[in-house]
Amino acid sequence: MLQSNCVMFGWNHPATGREAMASELFAHCVNWCEKQRSIGNIESFEPMFLQSHGGDLNGCFLIKGTHAQLDSLKSHDEWVDIVMRAGQCLTQVGVVDCYTGTTVQDMMSRWTRSIPPR
Repeated sequence: MLQSNCVMFGWNHPATGREAMASELFAHCVNWCEKQRSIGNIESFEPMFLQSHGGDLNGCFLIKGTHAQLDSLKSHDEWVDIVMRAGQCLTQVGVVDCYTGTTVQDMMSRWTRSIPPR
């Protein structure tokens, strides 16, 4: 069974008037992810901001770990609170399971096999 090994927690931009709340939440999320990494609950995390491009994804956290680590993370009370608060101060918030590393090759093989013959 192919399992995700990354979670992307993404957003578009802060809601108007909630920029300070978004900034505080970002700092909180960095600190919380660092704690989760230091105690071995995740392998790594990387916050990112995208350059302006006219799209609807302008920032995200990539959080890497085993499938079991990420399942545990997503059910953690603090994670649920972070995502709920994000919905109050950021627009177009999303949490998506992702595939990185060798699992990308596995996903591409599956995708290629699913292409109907001509």
